[in-house]
Amino acid sequence: MRRAMPGIAVLTAALMLAAGLAGCTASGAAPDGTATAGDGIGPITFAIGKDNSSWLPSIISGWNQGHPDQKVTLLLLPEAANDQLAQLVANLQAKSDLYDVIDMDVIWTAEFASNGWIIPLPQGQFPLGDFLKPAVDTAMYQGRLYAVPDYSNADLLYYRKDILAKAGKQPPRTWAQLQQLAKTVAPKYGLYGYAGTFAQYEGLTVNFASAVQSAGGSILSPEGTRVTVNSAPALQGLQFLVDGFQQGWIPPVALTYEEESAQDAFADGRFLFLDNWPDVYAALSKQDSPVYGKFGVTALPGPAGMGSSSLGGANLAISSYSQHQRTALDFIKYLTDLPNERQMLETGSFPPVWTQLYTDKSLIRSHPYLPVLEQAINSARPRPAITNYDQASLAISSAVYQALTQQKKPQQALTEMAGQLTQIIRDG
Repeated sequence: MRRAMPGIAVLTAALMLAAGLAGCTASGAAPDGTATAGDGIGPITFAIGKDNSSWLPSIISGWNQGHPDQKVTLLLLPEAANDQLAQLVANLQAKSDLYDVIDMDVIWTAEFASNGWIIPLPQGQFPLGDFLKPAVDTAMYQGRLYAVPDYSNADLLYYRKDILAKAGKQPPRTWAQLQQLAKTVAPKYGLYGYAGTFAQYEGLTVNFASAVQSAGGSILSPEGTRVTVNSAPALQGLQFLVDGFQQGWIPPVALTYEEESAQDAFADGRFLFLDNWPDVYAALSKQDSPVYGKFGVTALPGPAGMGSSSLGGANLAISSYSQHQRTALDFIKYLTDLPNERQMLETGSFPPVWTQLYTDKSLIRSHPYLPVLEQAINSARPRPAITNYDQASLAISSAVYQALTQQKKPQQALTEMAGQLTQIIRDG
């Protein structure tokens, strides 16, 4: 999710492509694919989306100062999740050793593990019992640990508390309340109503999944073997979003929004409501932000009460083609230890995976949304962990976008989506 930072060496896309074409096989893996304890020590690269990296400068600097012969170089991937995935897959299919540690969307674990692109990790070397269980579950594949939770995530609803206070209104708890406030209060104060990630990419899949879940439906069965999206609850969720655009409380410009652009629009004071990830809190809380001290955070609303977010977050994995897998393993341990997870929250507002941080009183004073966030994560639902998830996400976002832009009726979009997903599962 969020922004790139200055001051850390970044490899260019051209270098990455060249290394991908000239890739080689790792020497630091044991026959069973696990990291070895002998060789495999040396400098490594850390590939992460540029929108996820705002908290990293001092943490990587601390590692590099203590490990001058095992320095970490940051390699920034594109902002959009689909573009990140395409870049990672192209490199790993070429068996390039450019990547050592990979920060990947939680939904990619199954795909990367099943293709042999990442190695299984020693489960006993990480304090998984102290981590949020939903986050740990996303790092497993066929009963083995293939990644380590980096941070977890659930969408939250940001709102202009100053505007609602002037209007004598409370934050919405239901879709109807959200719709009413976005239609009536927002224009009265010169604002648009509601922003989310509605561009045709993974962010739209996430928004759609949250709407469907909040209405009591699902896209696929939990095991990812059966399509369930052609249902009344899914239609209710899609219709809610379609109505927003048709009625104008979601403006057409939101069809171009990814995470950062949606955040910027709210930060510039253009919207009453924003559906986005928790790390937005840090950017909005800077004193030079136009909405500094003017916003609040609450859980996503649903049809009759609290909604359900798609479970987000990122996992850290080691490339099967890394030459320095032992260093990579030690770096993952370092990144996910308690002090660095705390710093990640304090610096970037990324939700930590250590459960004890959500009840830390000093953290709650500076991040008052933590109790709501923990509840949202524990009530979130994971996207189906299927090995061809990228194809499924493209089919979902394409169909939803056509409904939002009135190219197709919601029911037609769902029917066609169901057919495409059925074919994807069959081919997978």
